[in-house]
Amino acid sequence: MRALAWHGKHDVRVDTVDDPEIVNPRDAIIKVTSTAICGSDLHLYDGYIPTMKAGDVLGHEFMGEVVEVGSGSTLKKGQRVVVPFTIACGSCFHCGKKQYSACDNGNPADNQDIAEKLYGHPMSGLFGYSHMTGGYSGGQAEYVRVPFSDVGPIIVPDGIDDDKVLFLSDILPTGWMAAENCDIEPGDTVAVWGCGPVGLFAIQSAFLLGAERVIAIDHFPRRLELAAQFGAEIINFEESKTSEALLEMTGGIGPDAVIDAVGLEAHGLFADNVIDQIKVSTFLGTDRTHAIRQAIIACRKGGRVSMPAVYGGFVDKFPLGALMEKGLTLKTGQTHVQRYLQPLLTAIMEEKIDTTFLISHRMPLEKAPEGYKLFHDEQDQATKIVLKPGLN
Repeated sequence: MRALAWHGKHDVRVDTVDDPEIVNPRDAIIKVTSTAICGSDLHLYDGYIPTMKAGDVLGHEFMGEVVEVGSGSTLKKGQRVVVPFTIACGSCFHCGKKQYSACDNGNPADNQDIAEKLYGHPMSGLFGYSHMTGGYSGGQAEYVRVPFSDVGPIIVPDGIDDDKVLFLSDILPTGWMAAENCDIEPGDTVAVWGCGPVGLFAIQSAFLLGAERVIAIDHFPRRLELAAQFGAEIINFEESKTSEALLEMTGGIGPDAVIDAVGLEAHGLFADNVIDQIKVSTFLGTDRTHAIRQAIIACRKGGRVSMPAVYGGFVDKFPLGALMEKGLTLKTGQTHVQRYLQPLLTAIMEEKIDTTFLISHRMPLEKAPEGYKLFHDEQDQATKIVLKPGLN
């Protein structure tokens, strides 16, 4: 089959690789009909995530048709499904608490010690996202093996286009959980750093969860325009000082809750960010953490900080004093996708959530390397790229 493989920094190629096979009874094989390039994939593309190996198949946002099932799978051939990017067994301690992205069994035992040494506990398994998260082949391919297929995938009703439900695989639940982690109360103002796909879904979700105002922070005009279409007030950080603007907009109090949807590759010519970039380029650091620093400083006293954004390692210049002295609550983590699939699918079918607005480009799988470069270099116009295996 054809699949997009990682070969190094800024080097991804569509290769011919072995077809996936049923390995365990709960496996299923999916023929991929749609898959997307995620902002998190750019961390792999830029070489920031460790334990990648040449030839690893990328992609964790995908859906398709069931073509083969193991004896323990509850899926049936011919069903259309969306697959969560998190791989969860459904029966361990954490799955029992619906903390699916903390599953103890989704990551194979021989890979668990990699993350355990770095984070204190092993990470859950993720599709197409390094050997630290299981070494699973991803869904930017014609076919993919789905472990624990009786737990993860959600069956899509007939008549619903892929474009409407594809983002259930990751970014829609991630944006929703980001807003949910804000513990939004009536009348709240929520500030969102980053108007990429997750940030835009977080904006929609914050309004649906009862926020009175949402303030979106970015520097890409198109993304700010999309945020404004959903009712957000906007701050272009290249034209205004974000912290001062937020204080002015909130009567000197600050936002009730803040969301960091930027992550470890923050941009901008700020003193702390320039230092971070130097450290990253000289291998003295792994993350550029300007966004989360700014969010913590801007949040009102007694407020809530939600961090869906990806970070990888240890950081310095972290405003721990502000977090404590202001009495802030911080919630973060990979998304418990399985928890949100059914209610979000229902919201899509009832047209309470719009998803297709985000798609700027549809491309054949064979042009995936061009798609990665486009998404990386033209983030203002390339808001979301969907890859279609078999599309000419």
